[in-house]
Amino acid sequence: MWVKICANTNLEDARLAAELGADAVGFVFAESKRQVNAEQVAAITRELPPSVAKVGVFTSTDVDEILQAANTAGLTAIQLHSDFDPDLVDAIVAGSKGMLRVLQVIDVPEEASAAKLESALRTTLEHPYVEAALLDASHGGMSGGTGKTFDWAATAAMVRRVQAETGSRVIVAGGLRAENVVDAISAFHPWGVDVASGVEATPGKKDVARLKGFLAASRQATH
Repeated sequence: MWVKICANTNLEDARLAAELGADAVGFVFAESKRQVNAEQVAAITRELPPSVAKVGVFTSTDVDEILQAANTAGLTAIQLHSDFDPDLVDAIVAGSKGMLRVLQVIDVPEEASAAKLESALRTTLEHPYVEAALLDASHGGMSGGTGKTFDWAATAAMVRRVQAETGSRVIVAGGLRAENVVDAISAFHPWGVDVASGVEATPGKKDVARLKGFLAASRQATH
């Protein structure tokens, strides 16, 4: 189980996540209460183990802006929180000479349609340069960072089927925390899980006990 701890704003939290066994740490470059800039992230990533993925979350579709930020910040992956654009994915991979991996977010609305989600999921996963599709909850016009889950009952069986048929990678996010991540893993059988607000004390600051609990529960569910 690949585990990403997102929305880091300081070295202490990112380092603790890595020490506790997180596979990836995320940094939000989009407008947010947890927004950081490339220089801030560079001071953090240079202190982290090479084995830990450093993921930048972007809503921007400006290739030059993304690549410049990634280079300055020392990122290893880009999470695109915008409508899927295969040309944008191609440009990021080409511009980084294959050094940046791409995770594509798919927003799942409150009243999720399994059929519509399946179409979006298959289209995204068919792209050869998309490392994984990340399913995140969309509530009240907000995409990600809401602390709320989407309709697992309406979508889990479809997600399991698509993964089995395609051998692709799906990451589940949206309202996850230590108390429900085992249920999410059991429902979706995902390649990975992603958490931000579910392990925070306040926006941008992690809660040590919640962080430890989430990672322990994720590993337990995997076994």
